[in-house]
Amino acid sequence: MTKLRERKNNRKAVLRSLYGAVERNRPEVNGSALRAELALPDEDLSAACAYLTDEGLISVDWTSHHTPATVSLTHEGIRLMEELEEEEEEEQEEQGKPEEVQPDD
Repeated sequence: MTKLRERKNNRKAVLRSLYGAVERNRPEVNGSALRAELALPDEDLSAACAYLTDEGLISVDWTSHHTPATVSLTHEGIRLMEELEEEEEEEQEEQGKPEEVQPDD
């Protein structure tokens, strides 16, 4: 059984990959291409996609073997990824700022 940290990492990887596809104007990703890009076994990719679907973050067309045929971010998934991107940019900006010097009284 896959550990919790691995399952979370798999979900994040799926979201990042799909968000990257959206940025390249590819709203839908082929399931086998996603599996190859992420190097995930069928069962791990299917589990990640099922979880993210239940959360309303992605939409999946399933094959008869219960593996993803096509996968895409939902509107909520895009909003979540945009929020995360903004947070990361803010953190990077804060790290790049020189520390404020307190005046001596």
